[in-house]
Amino acid sequence: MQEKDGKYIFGVVKVGDKGQIVIPKEARKVYDIKSGDALLLVGDKNGMALIKTEIFQSAIDDIMGGITK
Repeated sequence: MQEKDGKYIFGVVKVGDKGQIVIPKEARKVYDIKSGDALLLVGDKNGMALIKTEIFQSAIDDIMGGITK
């Protein structure tokens, strides 16, 4: 793992036959990712990123609360 100014390079991962990747142990530790955690996959034409859904949970709750009322 390389880190500079809060930015990381964790190395290369390969996509398996089922489209799965393994998140490196160091990345799971830095971002506190545990088995069963939900991740949001976002992207644009330049690439993609995984984000823990709990970051967006309060906004999702507000939106869903407005829909169900």
